[in-house]
Amino acid sequence: MRRVEHIMGFPISVRMDEGEGDAAEAADRAFDWLREVDERFSPFKPGSEVSRLDRGELELHDISPELAEILDLCERYRVATGGAFDVRLPGRGLDPCAMVKGWAVQRAADLVAATGPSRFCLNAGGDVVAAGGPWRVGVRHPEQADKLCTVLDVTDSAVATSARYERGDHIIDGRTGRPATGLLSVTVVSSSLTEADATATAAFAMGPEGIDWAAARDDCEVFAVDAERRVFRTKGFPTAA
Repeated sequence: MRRVEHIMGFPISVRMDEGEGDAAEAADRAFDWLREVDERFSPFKPGSEVSRLDRGELELHDISPELAEILDLCERYRVATGGAFDVRLPGRGLDPCAMVKGWAVQRAADLVAATGPSRFCLNAGGDVVAAGGPWRVGVRHPEQADKLCTVLDVTDSAVATSARYERGDHIIDGRTGRPATGLLSVTVVSSSLTEADATATAAFAMGPEGIDWAAARDDCEVFAVDAERRVFRTKGFPTAA
């Protein structure tokens, strides 16, 4: 069973093998949740909770537990990166999208796991939660759209990549306020897409120093290509045979 929808500005697909659980119900629950997230936490929608907080229409004590959790995670990564990962950049509004995507898709995967078959793959714009593998996950070459730079073999893992190839220099180093350009791509494998996605984005924002920073984090394996086209890979990175 395979289903694709366009939510939060990118395609999200889920593939589930036949077996125990209700695949259709699991897909419905996951996509309903992701649409809810888009309405509540998008900084591009004037009525969202994020936009209302940014305009001062809500105080921090008024926000939902989910948004409080997101902002707490954002603050943890801001501190951990010395300010490179920052969702409150000068001259810009509050934009927690770098945290919301992985957090929301991981929760969607948890809904699938609770309702549907135990073997599934949820792909959100190239960031993947794979369960009940083995699954093969390709990582796009940072400069050649028709090629892969590596292929992973994963079972119960999440994979996230931050790169410049889709949206250009869109990741900002919060320490300088300028686009991060020291890396071409960073891929992180973790047990949670919340961790994998935020770590990949934070490492990219930090530049070359972000590779060692990400590799030193618990439950993270890293594959990175820097601006000089050098490739870095941690020993435990699950490259396919």
